[in-house]
Amino acid sequence: MEDGRTASVTGLLWEYEGYDPAEERLRESLCTLGNGYFATRGALPECAADAVHYPGTYAAGCYNRLTSEIAGRRVTNEDMVNLPNWLPLRFRLAGHDWLTPDTATVTEHQQILHLDPGVLERRTRFRLGADGMLLVRQLRLVHMADPHLAALRTDLTVEGRTVELDVEAALDGSVTNSGVARYRDLDGRHLTRIEAGSATPGTVWLRCHTRTSDTAIGLASRLAADAPMWDAHEEQRAVQNLRLSLEAGRTVTVDKIVALHTSHDPAISDPLRAALDRVADAPGFDELLTSHLTAWEQLWRRAELDVPGDPGRILRLHLFHVLQTLSPHTADLDVGVPARGLHGEAYRGHVFWDELFVLPYLNLHLPEVSRALLHYRHRRLDAARHAAREAGLRGALYPWQSGSDGREETQELHLNPRSGRWLPDYSRLQRHVGSAVAYNVWQYCEASGDMDFLHTEGAETLLEIARFWADSATYDEHLGRHRIRGVVGPDEYHDAYPGAPEPGLDDNAYTNVTAAWVLIRTLDLLRSLPEPRRRELVESTGLEEGELARWEEVSRTLHVPFHEGVVSQFDGYGNLAELDWHGYRERYGDIRRLDRILEAEGDTVNRYKASKQADVLMLGYLFPPAELHSLFAWLGHRLDEDTWTATVDYYLHRTTHGSTLSGLVHGWILARARRADAWSFVQEALRGDIADVQGGTTGEGIHLGAMAGTLGLVQRCLTGLETRDSELWLDPVPLPELSSYGFSLRYQGHWGVRLRLRHGQLEAAMPKASGPTPIDIRLPDRVVRVGPGERVRMRLPD
Repeated sequence: MEDGRTASVTGLLWEYEGYDPAEERLRESLCTLGNGYFATRGALPECAADAVHYPGTYAAGCYNRLTSEIAGRRVTNEDMVNLPNWLPLRFRLAGHDWLTPDTATVTEHQQILHLDPGVLERRTRFRLGADGMLLVRQLRLVHMADPHLAALRTDLTVEGRTVELDVEAALDGSVTNSGVARYRDLDGRHLTRIEAGSATPGTVWLRCHTRTSDTAIGLASRLAADAPMWDAHEEQRAVQNLRLSLEAGRTVTVDKIVALHTSHDPAISDPLRAALDRVADAPGFDELLTSHLTAWEQLWRRAELDVPGDPGRILRLHLFHVLQTLSPHTADLDVGVPARGLHGEAYRGHVFWDELFVLPYLNLHLPEVSRALLHYRHRRLDAARHAAREAGLRGALYPWQSGSDGREETQELHLNPRSGRWLPDYSRLQRHVGSAVAYNVWQYCEASGDMDFLHTEGAETLLEIARFWADSATYDEHLGRHRIRGVVGPDEYHDAYPGAPEPGLDDNAYTNVTAAWVLIRTLDLLRSLPEPRRRELVESTGLEEGELARWEEVSRTLHVPFHEGVVSQFDGYGNLAELDWHGYRERYGDIRRLDRILEAEGDTVNRYKASKQADVLMLGYLFPPAELHSLFAWLGHRLDEDTWTATVDYYLHRTTHGSTLSGLVHGWILARARRADAWSFVQEALRGDIADVQGGTTGEGIHLGAMAGTLGLVQRCLTGLETRDSELWLDPVPLPELSSYGFSLRYQGHWGVRLRLRHGQLEAAMPKASGPTPIDIRLPDRVVRVGPGERVRMRLPD
């Protein structure tokens, strides 16, 4: 594909034909461009935010806190801020109305996301009266090499007659956070002290601050065109105008180069000054595109994933969005994993447990990014300690939703769109997020070999999470076991017992088993620490010898409830009522959000054996079968294959899949346990965002955990890949629909380790300069050593 000048891009395409207002929000999310530092939705530059369009730009870690009056209560929420819009560029016949697809006749419209180079192309043909056409072609990029730059090239071509065309380019500071309908009763005006001005000819600027966090934001825009140009700033907008004389068949190009800085950035004194300097030093569009393409080419090599057919095409899109959100630039930032990427305002840009699905992939491609994301958690360890103390417990209680400073950001109220009622939100009781943090620390260190992190920040984090679980457990004399009460599991539907005056459930199996795992791993780590470091850790944390004995006891005696021969989601789950599944599906069709349906009827999902997503079955996602069986044995239970199969079947029939993670986890488990039934769930996981299966949610932001999880499904689930004991463990179980694939890894200092599965044969290869030592690959029946420069082929058992 070539534009009106010399720039060209090629590669895998994600293409939309025709203009459909109902699909615009979805396209904007899926056509978002980013570089880990900031991202911009794929909105049309000539369109402002309205019921159809929602341009949004978000910088990683840029939050602001506001208080709103809701349902007679004052509630405070922290949001990832929608920054000033750098996109605006609109056009019209001189003296006429501005042209948009909503106000003018469009005869052709295409949006093409070029995945390999990270470029968004747009082509639209507008009718100009009876005898003319205006062809608009645009290329957009958010620069992957320089994280503070973005660029927009616009080619304007008139067909049929000569016209005078007005063009207006702007930086718009009048934006608000209003991209999620459920949040519109909340205050979304996050920007203040908005100023605009001119710098050198062709360059304008805009600066502002967030209202309470007082983050300073500076943008500068440089416009280049072969036409007269003048500035005409408006309130909260920096505006540049052009008048173009377009002869029929002649193309005029307008280039817009933008720089963005905030006061969070290192090595600057003033964001506006930094933005002006950067945009002045930036080369032209063609040179920017060249360096951008090079950066993406390097990134694709590091994250290589080769899967044929439509699944491979979707996986490439998923990987693209993961890399845009969490790029090598993320390693320099103090940020976590935003559950909805940098693609929209759903979940307010907060950090949940989604790193549990993201880091296992990044660990083997961009370990420096994983380490930075774990640093985000460690920097907030003091806040987690404070939360535990507030709950009357020792250790660290990580928040279910985290933002800027590590306090609990979960909303106190949430809106049910079906009933219009604001309801208490108890999801903050999902204390299992601490186990996810610990799991990620352990997995990162196993994959990277980063013993320095494990022995320092990692060990401190694990210790405080283990301490919290041990202190949370209370002994039940009747059961002869320890119990963890008053929590909520991953299911989220169930947050209280029917009719109970207080929220929370007892002995959620996922919570208790993962808590036992944390205690076991932490005890193992403390035993293996170098003595000087162990002494430092004991002194700095006040660890008492008696604590370790208690941890050992709790790790063996945490209660895991069973009923009807299956693992119970929580104690008492078997006493709940069965739902009339057929009746509700017949009445409502899509019952993914059964909780909202029942509440609107005056009922509650707490009364029923019905789950939103995998809960008990999440254990099968985290732990390979042998490790899961070992964990249950440690806890005094026999989890044989028949019991696990019965547990899988039991919850499969009682889950509505009201989360994009649900299809992923169920597909993952069935791929290892019952392959014939796995593919439908894998397909749902692959289609989750591109088909917007959750009914409008993708337009508010992609589901980053589910996207990364599908990458892990190929890399870890189908291969049985584990990184432990300084070996790569592989136990492939290819699905018939995904039986050929390959990828490269960065494993414990070895770059470019390649694995490929094809026709029942596994191939492993290491580049000559991959690393100083060979690696051992452990298969179920043998161990194979692969050295630098070697390629080994292994026939897999049937």
